[in-house]
Amino acid sequence: MSWGTELWDQFDNLEKHTQWGIDILEKYIKFVKERTEIELSYAKQLRNLSKKYQPKKNSKEEEEYRYTACKAFLSTLNETNDYAGQHEVISENMTSQITAELARYIQELKQERKSHFHEGRKAQQHIETCWKQLESSKRRFERDCKEADRAQQYFEKMDADINVTKADVEKARQQAQIRHQMAEDSKADYSSILQKFNHEQREYYHSHIPSIFQKIQEMEERRIVRIGESMKTYAEVDRQVIPIIGKCLDGIVKAAESIDQKNDSQLVIEAYKSGFEPPGDFEFEDYTQPMKRTVSDNSLSNSRGDGKAELKFGGKSKGKLWPFIKKNKLMSLLTSPHQPPPPPPASASPSAVPNGPQSPKQQKEPLSHRFNEFMTSKPKIHCFRSLKRGLSLKLGATPEDFSNLPPEQRRKKLQQKVDELNKEIQKEMDQRDAITKMKDVYLKNPQMGDPASLDHKLTEVNQNIEKLRLEAQKFEAWLAEVEGRLPARGDQARRQSGMYDGQTAPAVNNCAQDRESPDGSYTEEQSQESEVKVLATDFDDEFDDEEPLPAIGTCKALYTFDGQNEGTISVTEGETLYVIEEDKGDGWTRIRRSEDEEGYVPTSYVEVYLDKNAKDS
Repeated sequence: MSWGTELWDQFDNLEKHTQWGIDILEKYIKFVKERTEIELSYAKQLRNLSKKYQPKKNSKEEEEYRYTACKAFLSTLNETNDYAGQHEVISENMTSQITAELARYIQELKQERKSHFHEGRKAQQHIETCWKQLESSKRRFERDCKEADRAQQYFEKMDADINVTKADVEKARQQAQIRHQMAEDSKADYSSILQKFNHEQREYYHSHIPSIFQKIQEMEERRIVRIGESMKTYAEVDRQVIPIIGKCLDGIVKAAESIDQKNDSQLVIEAYKSGFEPPGDFEFEDYTQPMKRTVSDNSLSNSRGDGKAELKFGGKSKGKLWPFIKKNKLMSLLTSPHQPPPPPPASASPSAVPNGPQSPKQQKEPLSHRFNEFMTSKPKIHCFRSLKRGLSLKLGATPEDFSNLPPEQRRKKLQQKVDELNKEIQKEMDQRDAITKMKDVYLKNPQMGDPASLDHKLTEVNQNIEKLRLEAQKFEAWLAEVEGRLPARGDQARRQSGMYDGQTAPAVNNCAQDRESPDGSYTEEQSQESEVKVLATDFDDEFDDEEPLPAIGTCKALYTFDGQNEGTISVTEGETLYVIEEDKGDGWTRIRRSEDEEGYVPTSYVEVYLDKNAKDS
């Protein structure tokens, strides 16, 4: 099976077919190139994905990766990064082993194809030239024969005519002979050229063309073999990374199997354990007896002449933020209505109700009475001593001794700080040792340097060490204080009572006991005042700089409401106002008309439109 013998007359078709083969090879190269681009893009996206979810340094996320589930997730991210690297390897290998190699081969193939078909066209042109020569000699022989025949006929005519002179007859005879000779010469030339053409034609169809077509066939078969080998390489490149990809997947599985839910639960305990004791039982409050607003140990309005300890709520340096309660919530408790809201009117129009909706008729109580009731309500507030710390936390200031944290968390923070300081001390000591050794070398070999030049640096390092040691001692003292306090739960009452030796009022004792409160605040301050006084004006001064509550939505008044009770606000039907606090289940909604005018209205009297983002936050 040879193209030279089977396709001897299909030169043009073979030329088209070989060009099609080159086009197929170029198409395959383009396919592999796009595959490499996809692999690179996929690897880049995987790396970006892994980087996106990596924990940021010196952030809260880094602390979360103590948990085994988070460690497994981090391992998954790292394995995903390695997985992306294998796709980069696929891209690189396909580029170097397939795309680059085929690009070079296709250039060689084009050159070889061009030379073969150039040789074939040259043979075609040669046979075509021989054919033209044959046709030319044939036509010339035919023309000479016809002219010799005409000359012979003319001579015979002249020879038969008696009126023609003998000279004319002789001339005609000579002309006929010349034409006959020319015909003979043309015949000989035609015969020679014909023999030559037949020889060239046999060489062309039985030697030259078969040889050229055989080379073209071999070239095409090499192209086919090469593209097959490239396809095998294409598969092998993928197969080579499968074991490594398998290891990446095994690493993810191993990380998943390393998750220990019990260990994570223990870490949660270590992270959030406060060290506080659970609160005790609440005392029974008897409301059957009439409330007597008299001077008592629990009242905030004790007379100044009783001689008993009075709770002083003066200066901003003495105040503490109440646990669980913000200022705005506190003031709302003091000023919010103390009875259920009135039902909405039967008609949407105020004219349907002659006197409009009835606002609460409860007798207004003085602010001091409300404050007194608030202070005697144990579940809502424990102590005033955490006011200052809460305000400082709100401003972002963290105490150096971490006294804002619960005991257990404070101990961990102090231990961490001590460890960090010890590391810094060790680092400075290593630096001091290195400088000392260098100074010894300079003393032994003065040509290497001046030993006195290191004195300043050595002094500076010693000062740093001393400073760090003092800092470490300070934190170690705080740590020892906390560690000595934590186990001694039975001494808590004695430790608390020591704060206020001269105080016997129950309210003040309760305040002292709440130094370790479940709100997460913890104070080491000792009371240095024998009398603690409550002043309403000083209490208000603690919150002068408090920002107003942000609006969480808007509302539209459905009915007119005359806010007659303390803490309520009057609204007109159709009026639009800002909502700053939702209904907490008591039937009242807190709204604001302007920066200085806010209060409560019955929830059924307004249509509320909450801002979704504010609600979610």
